[in-house]
Amino acid sequence: MARVAEMTMDNSAEQVLGTAADWLNAGHGVELVTVARTWGSSPRPAGSIAAVREDGVLVGSVSGGCVEKQLSEAFRGQGLARTHTHKVNDDQARRFGLACGGELELVFETLTQASALQSILQHLDERQRVRRQVHIGDLAATVSVATRTDQFSWDGETLQQVFGPSWRLLLVGAGQLSHYVAQFAHALDFDVIVVDPREQFRDAWDLQQIPILADSPDDAVLSSATDTRSAVLALSHDPNIDDLALIEALPSEAFFVGALGSARNYEKRCVRLAGLDVSESAIARLRGPVGLSIGSRTSAEIAISIMAELIQVRDQLSKQTSQA
Repeated sequence: MARVAEMTMDNSAEQVLGTAADWLNAGHGVELVTVARTWGSSPRPAGSIAAVREDGVLVGSVSGGCVEKQLSEAFRGQGLARTHTHKVNDDQARRFGLACGGELELVFETLTQASALQSILQHLDERQRVRRQVHIGDLAATVSVATRTDQFSWDGETLQQVFGPSWRLLLVGAGQLSHYVAQFAHALDFDVIVVDPREQFRDAWDLQQIPILADSPDDAVLSSATDTRSAVLALSHDPNIDDLALIEALPSEAFFVGALGSARNYEKRCVRLAGLDVSESAIARLRGPVGLSIGSRTSAEIAISIMAELIQVRDQLSKQTSQA
């Protein structure tokens, strides 16, 4: 049975590629497995990836746990650096434990060089989308910067993967609410950054996995959260701090900009922003009071409502992108 590699962050594609590169650099054999097509009740969508080491250690997921235990066996004997397909039919689905006879069509690649994966990771670090194309029978994949319209595709001969930078969340303010939001967002695969110019709040920040900046909030937005996969939440309760971030975030391409506060405070904030030369169309993007209406009262409950709205918007954006 394949053993799952321990990971400190998440099972995102970036994590899988990074782990596979580390394994290759350490001299291990590595097979990359991609879900190319699904039928029925397959639990993982097309484009999901996993990497399996020659000794059966696994990172990532192509079936939510159903097929992974077979991947180490599938790896053995695949000595050539080439791609090939593997389909789980109805009989195999029952043997592998897939619910309702779902089927997966998988593309297997024997990886040989970490440099190709590291090139992808470098692009992602620079928050660029990357296109990776694999032709069945070729020795290696090709990697290039993706356009806005490039999407995952598979025609039976060519597999096109598109890797985007991680979803990023910039939290303005390091209070109790941000503490909960940061933890929930981190668990949901967001790259979370906190900014707070107030020293006393930074000193009290105790989440080691979440970096906190001492920058001015407007500078933090400009340096870290202006692209289409970034969100900004103004949660400091101090308009002098929150408004600085909103002035830069609202005109940017950030897909979500929200602010904490009552409906009355929201109206006052909009008036202030207009007085600071933020355009009417930019102000209209502001989500406030941020968070879905779920009757939340405590900081943890408010954080859940905020993340629920953020997830909802992210999902809508992902669907629009896939249909473009």
